[in-house]
Amino acid sequence: MKVALTYNLKKKDDTKPLDYFSEFDSEETVKAITVALENKGHTVEAINVEYPRLFSYFRNNRVDMVFNIAEGECGRFRESEVPAVLDYLNIPYTGSNTFSLALALNKALTKKILKAEGIATPDFQVFITGKEELNPALKFPLIVKPNCEGSAKGINKNNVVHTREDLYKKVGEILDCYKQEALAEEFIEGKELTVGILENGKTTILPILEIDFSTCAKSGEYFYSWKMKEYQGNIELGTTPTFHCPARLDKTDEARVKDAALRTHRAVGCLDLSRTDIRLNKEGTPYVLEINPLPGLNPKESNFPIMAYAAGLRYEDIIEAILMSASERNKA
Repeated sequence: MKVALTYNLKKKDDTKPLDYFSEFDSEETVKAITVALENKGHTVEAINVEYPRLFSYFRNNRVDMVFNIAEGECGRFRESEVPAVLDYLNIPYTGSNTFSLALALNKALTKKILKAEGIATPDFQVFITGKEELNPALKFPLIVKPNCEGSAKGINKNNVVHTREDLYKKVGEILDCYKQEALAEEFIEGKELTVGILENGKTTILPILEIDFSTCAKSGEYFYSWKMKEYQGNIELGTTPTFHCPARLDKTDEARVKDAALRTHRAVGCLDLSRTDIRLNKEGTPYVLEINPLPGLNPKESNFPIMAYAAGLRYEDIIEAILMSASERNKA
């Protein structure tokens, strides 16, 4: 099969915020996916997404499938950019479609759907101007986030607020820096979990990954902040969480968490793969924080491969499963 690998490469730009390009992929990830596909007998060309180069490439090159990991350059629906182009050109691709990618990037809209489906998610409020009255039903502490970002962009320990004054201060910072609405949701105390789903002929819920931040006291962070994700494993910074996969859960909690992840995957309309972030509270209720239909695939650092390895898969098997799932769907 002739495959085009579409991606956005991480950049350095001192004129941008530190986390601006956090969602983009590393050369290591691009090379790993390329080698995995080649080892399975495919011909691969990696395309760093730039416009209008993307259009001219597909006008002049026929491919059987696009393996898409591109996050898109900018905008509220950026993860849909490449799939939208491919849909227009009638070229099949891996992963979720334009609608699901746009939906999942909007945290508040996703949470509305989860609530409609009866899936537990923290209560929340969206601030568009920063002058809205706080919903009195919301309970502190709250965590404030940019509404349409991934990779924990704009999130650090100071985003967990305990007073109205701190809430409105943090909302103002996000509105000013990220030029989008701020989402404030109740901060759920409990176990940090993430659940991968892989469709490889059947829908497989991968072993649950538990992220333990008790070993990160030096960093001052105690949940998956941007700093924790960007500098994961840095001993000097103290960003050294401990991973447990499978998670340390009893059978009842494990079943609840997996059910919540699968229902979220289906509610958002994800295809081929997804990763759902969940907080399990002390009463055993799994609260879905968000879903990522385009999870990182770095073979050493990303959570999705870690869960797949625990299921007995090799890296090239993960990549091939994603490709074959999309191929079979396209044939159907």
